[in-house]
Amino acid sequence: MSQNLTFDVGALVALERRDKRMRAVSLAACASGAIITVPAPVLTEWWRNAPRQRDILRAILVEPTHARMATLAGEALAAVPSATPLDALVMASAAQRDGVVYTG
Repeated sequence: MSQNLTFDVGALVALERRDKRMRAVSLAACASGAIITVPAPVLTEWWRNAPRQRDILRAILVEPTHARMATLAGEALAAVPSATPLDALVMASAAQRDGVVYTG
């Protein structure tokens, strides 16, 4: 699994709850050298400064929301009006690296 991954809030919550499937994905990604990214607004939605969250945070790359990502997310919202802005940012983040999105 050398592909880049982008986690949404659901994936982070699953890791925090020690979900076996998400833990296996995370461990396989780290072992293969894959990069796990999380858009900064996802971190805002998830973060409560709990001890387990700090451990998870060490294993991910928090990606800032820049103009290119914001415009890609806006285009996604125009194409899929039922999507949320946060979901669109997750998809835009992954799209920039031809990555895969994981959700809980």
